[in-house]
Amino acid sequence: MSDDRKKVLIVDDNPVNLKMARNALISAFDVFTVPSVAKMRQLLESILPDLILLDVLMPEIGGYEAIAELKADERTNGIPVIFLTSKADAISELEGLSLGAVDYIIKPFTPQLLLKRAKIHMLIESQKRELKYINANLEKLVEAKMREIVELQGAILSTVSELVERRDDVTGMHVIRTAQTLRVLTEEMFRIGVYLDELRQWDIELFLQSSQLHDVGKISIHDDILMKPGKLTREEFDEMKKHAAFGEKIIDRIQQNTRESAFLTHAKIMAGTHHEKWDGSGYPYSFAGEDIPLQGRLMAIADVYDALISERPYKKAFTMDEAGRIIHDSFGSHFDPALEEAFEAAFARFPCPA
Repeated sequence: MSDDRKKVLIVDDNPVNLKMARNALISAFDVFTVPSVAKMRQLLESILPDLILLDVLMPEIGGYEAIAELKADERTNGIPVIFLTSKADAISELEGLSLGAVDYIIKPFTPQLLLKRAKIHMLIESQKRELKYINANLEKLVEAKMREIVELQGAILSTVSELVERRDDVTGMHVIRTAQTLRVLTEEMFRIGVYLDELRQWDIELFLQSSQLHDVGKISIHDDILMKPGKLTREEFDEMKKHAAFGEKIIDRIQQNTRESAFLTHAKIMAGTHHEKWDGSGYPYSFAGEDIPLQGRLMAIADVYDALISERPYKKAFTMDEAGRIIHDSFGSHFDPALEEAFEAAFARFPCPA
């Protein structure tokens, strides 16, 4: 007998029926035959079949009592049972199926039909087990797939933002530090309950990943301006300011060729609005107050903070305390005043100057 073949147990007190059923199934399965329920019990102690063919009318213990035992035992309650019997009335068949049998075959049977129906029930049980396994592991599979997607998104975002930084070599670790600043800032917002309803609608990890693309529009800025070692002229600065709208358009173009994505939505908003100011004096749209999306208002704080603590060809780096005072004095003009408390609480955990 083969270890990988399915096992069928036939229980019938009639030797002729046992032999006929065995001959019908032996080509496809490993077949075991026993003449009584008592012998079935003994066999089940050492072998668990994949299918049981069970006679109804047997001396001492009949098939209906036997199936009740099988269904009550945790070891055997999952084994499909087919009644193979001479009781051909509809009431008996209905009773057998009600007790948990998967099929009811009338004697005398056709060997080819018995084999076919046994194969069908083997296939059904195999599919049920596979479905049960999938259902049991679905949550883990979904979590694993989501981790893969998030990791892939993170790798893509990091690569794109690194390309931008290499064109604008003064920014250094800018995107990493701004993401760190946003993390501690949003943590404090959750703690004190600022804009809580809106934050709860976000996947914060996706939001933080998306922040890496806030300067992607600098790809469109000419190197003579982007990499100028000194302070920009007014005309050059006007050209530099276009990177916000450029970034928004770049991400919008990506969105048009993909399904709706929360991280792209966050990224587009931050790219387009992180230079807007609360008083309406920012760019590129001169939005004011809460017309500026929350993502842009948060990114504005992180972006300015990192610009202040970073050295530039035209300025020295401010200390953290100096940068903190400048931002503190700008709430209500540059920054959303409702974010001041969260900023003050989070400031001690902001990234240190490089």
